[in-house]
Amino acid sequence: MNIHEYQAKEILRGSGVKVPDGGVAYTPEEAVEVAEGLGGPIWVVKAQIHAGGRGKGGGVKIAKSIEEVKEFATEMIGMTLVTHQTGPEGKEVGRVYIEDGCDIERELYISLLVDRATSRITIMASTEGGVEIEEVAAKTPEKILKVAVDPASGFQSFHARKIAYGLGLEGNQVKSAINFLMGLYKTFEELDASIVEINPLVVTGAGEVVALDAKMNFDDNALFRHNKIVVLRDESEEDPTELDAAKFDLNYVKLDGNIGCMVNGAGLAMATMDIIKLYGGEPANFLDVGGGASKERVTAAFKLILSDPNVEGLLVNIFGGIMRCDVIAEGVVAAAREVSLTVPLVVRLAGTNVELGKNILQQSGLPIIAADDLGDAAKKAVKAVEEAS
Repeated sequence: MNIHEYQAKEILRGSGVKVPDGGVAYTPEEAVEVAEGLGGPIWVVKAQIHAGGRGKGGGVKIAKSIEEVKEFATEMIGMTLVTHQTGPEGKEVGRVYIEDGCDIERELYISLLVDRATSRITIMASTEGGVEIEEVAAKTPEKILKVAVDPASGFQSFHARKIAYGLGLEGNQVKSAINFLMGLYKTFEELDASIVEINPLVVTGAGEVVALDAKMNFDDNALFRHNKIVVLRDESEEDPTELDAAKFDLNYVKLDGNIGCMVNGAGLAMATMDIIKLYGGEPANFLDVGGGASKERVTAAFKLILSDPNVEGLLVNIFGGIMRCDVIAEGVVAAAREVSLTVPLVVRLAGTNVELGKNILQQSGLPIIAADDLGDAAKKAVKAVEEAS
């Protein structure tokens, strides 16, 4: 789950992490009130969307007067902001963040994430602040410092000093950085974050280390114990189809292809998408119905896939372990009848109650294409879509 910059900064502020003063505004008039409360004389007006690259798209502007604050807020609120992360469709800006200007001496980069290779929380730091970390990794990987934290010891001051010295900080800057990093790690660990990224992290003329921007993402599986984070969710920033999928506990991600996929198990779903591409097709989605899906959940998944206008064919690939093939078959038949299926449907079933499941499909009277194995299913799905188009 993502949150907005202003929400992330409020959380970090509560953990003792230094951030500039600021406030959120939903109208130009509110923006003026926030700016007047901050005092100025320089303010930064920032569009609040769940995407990076806002500055390049016109979503971050420096105002030198209250009139400019109102002007920039008027321009941004309601605009469709397009960045390299939003895609060409962009995202509509519903609010802006008005923030005090900052005396920037240096721009750095810092992030915390869980490194799957080490199974540890890892701090990544770089002197190349304000630059996409992927670009730094590609062009100058030697400028990225990584520090993995042993969970037995937790984050200690020596970790913070290693990072501070690695970034070339000195004197009071080091002390400020240690306090900053301690608060950052505390926030990450206690709130079950999956990533905290500060880009840029700035060193001010006074030697303070300050989070000029903040991105936070949380582990969905741990949200049940963080009600104060759940209430920060902005569903207007999320894909409506993925929201509908979540209501039925479906793992769904929309893609750009034309062959819809309904599979049980994330690994099998990935393999299904791979083999569709192997035979010249393009998957329209990732959808895992889970190991214990009911007939109702299967029906919901079927309808969800077909709600995508790009879907020209559907491949159902089920291996019945905990999931029973007859339950899948009943859900597929019910959904196909309910939505008046008009695209080719290929079904491959294997495992528990497979023969019962196949009988249900055969006796349904629906034009379902049966497949013997995964390769056969992918070939038939690609061929059926080509012939129908």
